[in-house]
Amino acid sequence: MKNTIQVGFWEKIARIILKNRITILIILVALTVFLAFQWKNLSMSYTEANLLPKNHIANKQYQNFLDKFGEEGNLVVIGFKDPNFFTPKNYAAWNELMTSLKKSKEVDLVVSLNDLKKLEKDTVNEKFVLTPFIDQEKTIDPAYLKEIQHDLFNNLPFYEGLLFNKESGSVRSAVYINKDLVNTAERKTFIIENLVPKIEKFEKTTGVDLKVSGMPYIRTINAQDMKGEIGLFIGGALLIVSLIFFFFFRSFRATFISICILIVGVMWSFGTLGLFHYKITILTAIIPPLIIVIGITNCIFLINKYQQEIKLHNNQAKALQRIISKIGVATLMTNLTTAIGFATFMITGNDLLFEFGLVTSINVISVYLLTLVIVPIVYSFMPLPKEKHLYHLTKTYISTLLDWVENIVKNKRKVIYTIYGLLLVFSVIGVSQMKVSGSLIGEMPKSASFYKDILFYEKEFNGVMPLEIMIDTKRKKGVMKLSTMRKMDELQNTIASMPELSKPVSIVNLVKYSKQAFYNGKPEYYQLPTSQEQAFILSYAKNATKNSKDNLMKAYVDSTGQYARITTFMRDIGTDKMAKVEKKLHSKIDEIFPKDRYEVTLTGKALVFQKGTSYLVGNLIESLIFAILVIAGLMLYLFRSFKMVMASVITNILPLCITSGLMGYFGIPLKPSTILVFSIAFGISVDNAIQFMAKYRHDLLQSNGKIKKSVFSALRETGISTFYTSVVLILGFATFTLSSFSGTIALGGLISCTLAFAMFANLLVLPALVLTFEKKKAKKEDLENLEQ
Repeated sequence: MKNTIQVGFWEKIARIILKNRITILIILVALTVFLAFQWKNLSMSYTEANLLPKNHIANKQYQNFLDKFGEEGNLVVIGFKDPNFFTPKNYAAWNELMTSLKKSKEVDLVVSLNDLKKLEKDTVNEKFVLTPFIDQEKTIDPAYLKEIQHDLFNNLPFYEGLLFNKESGSVRSAVYINKDLVNTAERKTFIIENLVPKIEKFEKTTGVDLKVSGMPYIRTINAQDMKGEIGLFIGGALLIVSLIFFFFFRSFRATFISICILIVGVMWSFGTLGLFHYKITILTAIIPPLIIVIGITNCIFLINKYQQEIKLHNNQAKALQRIISKIGVATLMTNLTTAIGFATFMITGNDLLFEFGLVTSINVISVYLLTLVIVPIVYSFMPLPKEKHLYHLTKTYISTLLDWVENIVKNKRKVIYTIYGLLLVFSVIGVSQMKVSGSLIGEMPKSASFYKDILFYEKEFNGVMPLEIMIDTKRKKGVMKLSTMRKMDELQNTIASMPELSKPVSIVNLVKYSKQAFYNGKPEYYQLPTSQEQAFILSYAKNATKNSKDNLMKAYVDSTGQYARITTFMRDIGTDKMAKVEKKLHSKIDEIFPKDRYEVTLTGKALVFQKGTSYLVGNLIESLIFAILVIAGLMLYLFRSFKMVMASVITNILPLCITSGLMGYFGIPLKPSTILVFSIAFGISVDNAIQFMAKYRHDLLQSNGKIKKSVFSALRETGISTFYTSVVLILGFATFTLSSFSGTIALGGLISCTLAFAMFANLLVLPALVLTFEKKKAKKEDLENLEQ
């Protein structure tokens, strides 16, 4: 009874679509125009991806730090390593560059060689004063510049590690962007239209190769590269799928219809992003090409079924009704499972993945509905396909492949299971070698010039990713106590000894510099004052900062004197090594700072990202399990057979295991970009299993329960579509490897790999498992056939 109702429902849907063709087309055009208007809301994201929920403790700690000290990711560094830099011509060009940047409204502060300040003692007023390090009038003298070079590297330890590397001779300047603009579009305008042209002009004038880095710069150039790749992905995906589609169907008409559907699907995906006012991120940028690759499979199923029906009875009206009533429910299920695979990202608690999961799942269903109505409507206005358009249905290589598959499934099921078992063992060994890792800049293009600059700063200054340590002394002016500063100094010595971290900067450095200045700038006095020296040295420092804009302490101590910060920078070492660094720092902090008197927090973008990666990997594994259970439940509802569901799930878990194993063998870590593969791939690969099971169930009813006959007839009919869709999906996702972003390359390559294994699993393992699970019934059929 239930089946009759279902068939009647889909036949009714078919009649509605075919009777209201013009009305439906007008609605689709109106909807497309409406969504196209939403494109005006599209813009690139100008902030880093926060992988943690807002209420996570690491996010709360980071926000607490920002409340005390403001945005910490606003530093752009410009540096060089050139022994010939200190000449009048080069210095004049550098001075012009830095002065022009300082005048930019987007810049808060520039700390650079040309206007470097030196701390000196004013004995008359008993205070320290900041005096220019360089006398600009003398910079036309080469000998004077050589003196400056020597003085910088030998007499100013305060700036060592901050502005220069004494051992290698590299020098850099620090450009602090306005904190209110650093996460807005104005940052992009400043970087692209102001900073980059000035850098290029300097390099052309002097021949000195400047290295530019810092999170605002990296994010801006990275976003520009990502923006350029969106068109590449869409064009590449359309070209690949249309060429493969034409190769299989040899029909310009069918190919043109499919491309039009996909283009509308892309327009809808951009429109949905605009409708929700979502930004274009590294993830949402791949939604349009995903829709192309996934959407083409609907076209293949429907057009292939239409041509099969025409070949069978040459009745267009009957064929059009059947592609809706017969394929409609199966393709609905396949698209639902794909959408569920994406929708599970919404339960991770991460905003970025929520947006990606929501928009992709909506558009997967949208492009299904689009295909379901456009294919039959457009074909209803066209003449019947010619014989040449149906030729692919009887192609020798397809028939040969299906004959081979049928023979293996019939006679060599033990071989299939043996290979399955061996692959499973192989996979488990590989999985045991997998590591969880990720980095803030590791996903960025290795070939990009800014990535090479990152490597320069890692070598010369130990990195550009900020790591912050906030110290709460639990009392006002507690930071300036000598006991606190000694504890901070001990911690800073530990940080300085760690090769993964740069030389730290805090109020301690300034107090040491104050002592050096008090003793007339002698570098051997760059150290914390003794108890006896503390009173008069700090009184000089306090007098210096009264009513002064040049208060060097305000960046590292809050206005109450209760909170201090220690800033260091980190190499791109990956989350696994970062966790070890964090553990070592926590151990030292617990040793130095008594918990009843101090509260010390580790934070900063690098640490938040590390926590986010670990959190996300755990949540995405949970979402994969959830996706498998939901899809299994959906199939159980549809087929009402636990055996059929088990056969489908077992078949499609194997490709995930093989891919995991390969990741372990090839050292590909488990990180946000690679963990996404599994939910996406499972949601897509199980589609072919559903198509097979739906046809098998239909044929089982038609043949009065004959197992073998139903299995092989289902294999014959769905095998062509399984092969076609798998090849298109494999090569479609392979277009993602054209990206310069390693995360996108891994996503495309690993999904293609998984779907390749899934194709053979669905063609060989699935029908073999059905026959094995129904072994008793199949044997009974064989006995009945022998008796007859």
